[in-house]
Amino acid sequence: MRRLRDWWSNPWGKPRFLVLFTALYLVWSIVPILIAIRFSFNEGRSRSTAQGWSLRWYSGDPDLSVLHDPALSTALLQSMRLAAIAVLVTVPLGVALAVGLTRWRGRGAGTSRAISLATLVTPEIVMGTALFLVFVHLLTFIPLGTVAQAVGHITFSLVFVVIIVRGRLIAIGPEYEEAARDLGASPLQALRLALVPMLVPAIVASAIVVFAISMDDFVISQFLSSGTATDTVPVRIYSTGRTAPTPAVNALATLALAFTLVVAVVGYLLWRAVRAARGGTGSGMQEFATLDAEPLR
Repeated sequence: MRRLRDWWSNPWGKPRFLVLFTALYLVWSIVPILIAIRFSFNEGRSRSTAQGWSLRWYSGDPDLSVLHDPALSTALLQSMRLAAIAVLVTVPLGVALAVGLTRWRGRGAGTSRAISLATLVTPEIVMGTALFLVFVHLLTFIPLGTVAQAVGHITFSLVFVVIIVRGRLIAIGPEYEEAARDLGASPLQALRLALVPMLVPAIVASAIVVFAISMDDFVISQFLSSGTATDTVPVRIYSTGRTAPTPAVNALATLALAFTLVVAVVGYLLWRAVRAARGGTGSGMQEFATLDAEPLR
């Protein structure tokens, strides 16, 4: 009993229940998703009873499958379109904003950093309502639909890019840029050749996060939608799930999840390729070492 009591009270010993808690969390999080994916391959219409395996709800059914139902296929294409636009616009803007906020010294810098995080603490329902009112009453030249949804996704996800890239910038510090400047680089060259290569992991992570947030967004997409033609996957699942859903809804959700995972894997492989091309350092500083101290022009 004494050995058991000492083992229990030792805070520096081997974690006792960490593995168990982790396993329980993974089971609780992943098993429902796996069940939903399983019923997307159901041969029958049931979403609660296994009825064999089939691709009926992906492409086999001539009327109700994702491939042949215009409402479902359009929702998937709309989600992918908005996610691609959000990544292409948000990531460069977020990186530039993060660099500016991190390197800014002087009056107003702290206030600007605090304001840049306002979106993070603003409830999404408030953001969706505010954007809807802005587009309807103020910026009337921006119609509801794809353009308004894209602006909403960019506005909402920009803060996540800023947080991720700023964390990386703070960890890197200004030393590499200063070393590049000492070797003759201009400010733009120091940013492009020394800093940006070291930000690749943060940029890739930001792109994956923005893509996932855009694919998963419901509130902003619903508020700024102009009708069924601009419904996204979450909006379509919500509207269909309240009536008489078929396993085609599960198939639609499975495809959205698959595209998100593919983007994450591709982003990771690209990061590994960039890192391998730069000798595992992720930095462009070795380019300066071969210049024999000749100033860059």
